Amino acid sequence: MRFAITHPMHSHPYNPELLSGASIAAIAGAAEDAGFHGFGFTDHPAPSQRWLDAGGHDALDPFVAMGFAAARTNTLRLIPNVVVLPYRNPFLVAKCGATLDLLSGGRFTLAVGVGYLKREFAALGVDYEERAELFEEALQVIRAVWTSDEISYAGRRFTARGISAHPRPLSRPHPPIWIGGNTGAARERVARYGDGWCPFAAPARLAQTAGTAAIDSIDRLADGIEDLRRRCDAAGRDWSAIDITFTNADGGSPSTDGFDANAYLLGLENLAALGVTWVQVGLPGDSLTHALESIERFRTLVIEAA
Repeated sequence: MRFAITHPMHSHPYNPELLSGASIAAIAGAAEDAGFHGFGFTDHPAPSQRWLDAGGHDALDPFVAMGFAAARTNTLRLIPNVVVLPYRNPFLVAKCGATLDLLSGGRFTLAVGVGYLKREFAALGVDYEERAELFEEALQVIRAVWTSDEISYAGRRFTARGISAHPRPLSRPHPPIWIGGNTGAARERVARYGDGWCPFAAPARLAQTAGTAAIDSIDRLADGIEDLRRRCDAAGRDWSAIDITFTNADGGSPSTDGFDANAYLLGLENLAALGVTWVQVGLPGDSLTHALESIERFRTLVIEAA
């Protein structure tokens, strides 16, 4: 099992002490030293005030922030949580990803999602109703840019002829592509294009807001994984090579005094038995000190024990 964190900028307003270069370096460095395997940032370039007031959060640009973290770490994998692919031209995403992978020594994973905030789509000039089609196009283009030359592609918003983009990523054949979402359509994209599936825990109300399927129990997660396996078999893919990420609700939050490490470790065993290979660990966003203390506590109680 591998462990990843997202930089704890998950509120509005955020704590400004978490947003200096020194604090990002401190969190990334502490996570690497503790034995975490992945670190990333969310992607919200144009959130609406209404969404922020309803519990949303502000965000840094994930590629810029991951580049900063990469320069101050040696082994930590850079994994956004997640890049909303329809927001961007796929040739630009491919260039950003190739650059980050090359300069980090092959430590980049492109985790992507379709997106769900209608006002953010509107602000960026992207048709919300076309997001699934744009997502599919982008997946095809990015893989092609990373692995071949003289690419031609006619998409919804661009026409490319004879494009060759170098330098290539360091990773071969290309950086892993993880695909977010809880739906069967998301799992079908994993089977066709992806190297990982990153669903998220979502009770019915949250799933409705995010425009995805509910995953509110270990049984529903198991059903999704079994569906992914069937789709991989149908596509001629080795499903055992597909990474699966999720969160572990057992034992509570490692940032609280009531955290039960034994229950958490048992939860990890149950997730691993289903095929989960990465666990996303939440950090508190109230202060830099609390975030660093939680990383150290998780190292002692979970990573060393596991």
